[in-house]
Amino acid sequence: MISPEIQQILNYADESHEAAKVLIKGGFIGFSAAQSYYTMFYLVEALLLSKGLKYSSHSAVIAAYGKEFSKTGLLDSKFHRRLIEAEERREDGHYGTSKNISDKDALESFEWAEEFIQAVKEYFGV
Repeated sequence: MISPEIQQILNYADESHEAAKVLIKGGFIGFSAAQSYYTMFYLVEALLLSKGLKYSSHSAVIAAYGKEFSKTGLLDSKFHRRLIEAEERREDGHYGTSKNISDKDALESFEWAEEFIQAVKEYFGV
């Protein structure tokens, strides 16, 4: 059984993923890629919280995920690599010229987030 706080974060991840889909369909490629990152970020926050861990910076969350879930083999290490790449796309989508993010990049980030949602839900048994 997961805590209500973790469930709320998982709900945010689902909502974020739906928002990324709407942004892709609307042609807001950079923002869609950024939103896909936030989907993954929420999932990581939920995972870390399940171990009693909370961090205030994106870099700390990403590093802790690598240590607690990727290196230990609790979840496939590809998700850590994808999270790092998605975070770079978020930076570009929010602060750079989103022209650097292609339709393919945005769709790929969306698909990564979708696969990660499934893996995290399996991990939690929901």
